[in-house]
Amino acid sequence: MSKGRSFLWQKEKEEDGASTSSARTASWAALGLGLILPLFLAGCDRHASDAASSEIDAGNPLEIAARERGVVRPDTAPPTGVFERAHELGRDAMCAVPDGAGQWRFTVSASYGPSLSCVASGTIRQEDAGWRMRFAGTEGCEALVQEEEDELRLPGRLPAQCDSLCPAHASLSGLRLPRASWSEADAKRLQIRDGRGNIIQPCAG
Repeated sequence: MSKGRSFLWQKEKEEDGASTSSARTASWAALGLGLILPLFLAGCDRHASDAASSEIDAGNPLEIAARERGVVRPDTAPPTGVFERAHELGRDAMCAVPDGAGQWRFTVSASYGPSLSCVASGTIRQEDAGWRMRFAGTEGCEALVQEEEDELRLPGRLPAQCDSLCPAHASLSGLRLPRASWSEADAKRLQIRDGRGNIIQPCAG
């Protein structure tokens, strides 16, 4: 065999060997992926199962005590509790306590400065779209309110019948009150100032 032909034969042999090695490597890679992927998926399923099993036990005595104290939110939270916010003009607050089946009574206070505040009371009933607040002493003054991200939000515009709720053209429209507690006991202890400046506990009795 001539040197030229020997060189070509040797080159083809090397190329065939490289092709065989590449095919073998690809086969091993595919086999490895086929073995690893099910293990990876099984691991994901196991983590999901572990996460599900680590959910809070609602029957745990500590969890029950925390819910009764108002430290954590119940699964389906009623309006019972305290809503409160401090700001540069003063303090806004609201308490709500049960008042019969499917109904609560509330008192809300909003501050507009050292000498101007608004205090109003009424009842709340649960509706599909939120809570229906009806203000006492003002026929037709009511609003559908929402609690979103643990914050009670009154609509930006209230009915004209609500104009007499607050003095000096003040208004409760657009009021936002972060949730401070889900506890009825806290609601009964909440202190606010009435229209005369006296400190009262409107939800106590």
